[in-house]
Amino acid sequence: MHKQDEGMRPLEKDLIVERVQTGVRMEKRMVKVLKALAEYLDISLGDLLEGIVLHSFESKTPFSARTLESIHQLKEVYGMDYGLTASHHLTEMDPHVKEQGSDTV
Repeated sequence: MHKQDEGMRPLEKDLIVERVQTGVRMEKRMVKVLKALAEYLDISLGDLLEGIVLHSFESKTPFSARTLESIHQLKEVYGMDYGLTASHHLTEMDPHVKEQGSDTV
């Protein structure tokens, strides 16, 4: 059992929340992997992202070894050939220069 953060309470029933629509921009291949993973896990993309954030806020891994293997395979399928070390190095190309063969997600 984990020590709870100060002000955190254990949940005994569903927590009623208000969700909002966001307008975040993310790297295209990463979004494809996330969408495919959500489909694989049979959850919504929003639920997947909420779970990842809640786990990371408590320094916990959100995925089992089996799911991590699936993520590795999905990254290969969608050409996501980078990892954590790219975290602060992702830069966008000039929006006026469209990459040949590029499409939307």
